[in-house]
Amino acid sequence: MMHDRPFEDIDPNFVFDFEALDEPDDDNQRWTTWLSVEPLSRGPEPRPDWVVTSQAALDTELGILKTGKEAEVFLLERAVPGSTLTGESVVMAAKRYKSREHTAFHRSGAYTEGWSTKRSRDARAVKAKSTFGREVAAGQWANAEWTALNRFWQAGVPVPYPVQIDGTEILMEFISVDGEPAPRLAQTRPDADLLEHYFTQLRDAMAALARGGIAHGDLSPYNILAAGERLVIIDLPQAVDLAGNVQGMDFLLRDCTNVCSWFRRRGLEVDEHELFSELLAQAF
Repeated sequence: MMHDRPFEDIDPNFVFDFEALDEPDDDNQRWTTWLSVEPLSRGPEPRPDWVVTSQAALDTELGILKTGKEAEVFLLERAVPGSTLTGESVVMAAKRYKSREHTAFHRSGAYTEGWSTKRSRDARAVKAKSTFGREVAAGQWANAEWTALNRFWQAGVPVPYPVQIDGTEILMEFISVDGEPAPRLAQTRPDADLLEHYFTQLRDAMAALARGGIAHGDLSPYNILAAGERLVIIDLPQAVDLAGNVQGMDFLLRDCTNVCSWFRRRGLEVDEHELFSELLAQAF
C-alpha cells in the first residue's frame, strides 16, 4: 500500500543507523552463517524440521559443553529474534577443531592412511607441522568428521544430524535428555532389559557401517550417548575405510572388543570375536 505522505516530508536530519544493523550487540552473538557456507557444506536433505535456515537468525554461544585435545564443543542457539512462539529457535552443538594442538591426536598417522591432500604446498606444511600445516590439519579432521556424519546419517546410523560445516567448525544436532546433555554410555547403569536393547542397537549400527565398508575406528562407551532408550554415536573423524586402510580390520576388532568388554562388565554375555565375525559377513 502506498503512503500518502511524500518523501519530501521526511525529516532531512534523520539518519539511518546502518552500523547498528551490521553487528549483534552481544559479543557472544553473530548473524547466522547458514547462507554464507556453500550448499555442500549444509546437511543432507530432507532436513529435520528443527533446522533453522532463516537469514534473520542470530547465533548465540551459550557456553562450553566439552573440551579435548583436538576439539572443543560449545552449545549454540540459532534463533530468529522474537521467535519463541514460531519455533524458529534451536540449540545445537558446535564442534570446533583446534589448530595448535592437532599434532597431539593419538595414532593420527594410522587413521589418516589413504587420505590425500590435493595441494602439494598443503601436504608439505602438514608433514612439517608448521603453523600453516596445523591449520590445514585441523581442516582435514573437521572435513573428515563432516563427511562421516553425512555418510552415517544417510545410511541410517544413529549419529547427530550434521547441520553445517564452516572451516573448522561443525554445527550438529544437540543430543539431550529433558534439555540436559545426554550422558555417555559409560556413565549409565541400565537394567538387564535396557542393556540388551542397547547392545542390539549398537550391533545394528556397527553392521550398517560394515555394510558401507567403514569402521568407527575409536568406538567405546565414552563416545556413545544414551538419550533415554536410544543410543547415538559421536566423535567420528577417525572413521576407517576397511578396504583402503591396511589396519582397518584391527580397528574393527578393537571397536568390537571395547564395546563387548563394557557390556560384559554390566552383566550381558557377549563375545567380541562373534561380533567381529558378524560384521565381517556384512562387510564382504
